[in-house]
Amino acid sequence: MPPSENSYTKAPLRGSSDRLENLGELRGTPPLRNYLCLTMFTCFCPAWPVNIVALVFSVLSQNSYNEEDYEGSKRLGKKALHLGIASLVISLVIIAVYTVYFVTLTTVRAHQGGILRSSLNIPRLSWENLDR
Repeated sequence: MPPSENSYTKAPLRGSSDRLENLGELRGTPPLRNYLCLTMFTCFCPAWPVNIVALVFSVLSQNSYNEEDYEGSKRLGKKALHLGIASLVISLVIIAVYTVYFVTLTTVRAHQGGILRSSLNIPRLSWENLDR
């Protein structure tokens, strides 16, 4: 059936040409790299002063990006990344030192009788004690 003059035809979407022009502008913007997930993860690590500063730099990077200051955003994002990595390394060192210290402390006390059964007055379990 041939189309008539009264038949309904779809009008082009409004703003579709604007979207194509904006696509060209978007290609010129660099991607956002504020490392917010990394810095939020490091807030659970025991190196608190460093990871709080990393989180602040990450949020500042986001704000710079929203204000279209891409160079400032990139610079602040790199600082957030470096501080986040430093926070992870410091946290791993703290955890390792803490673990080594308390494992050796527990081992030394165990050999000296500090935390043995006799010092805690815990009777020795044997089959004879279970029959009673």
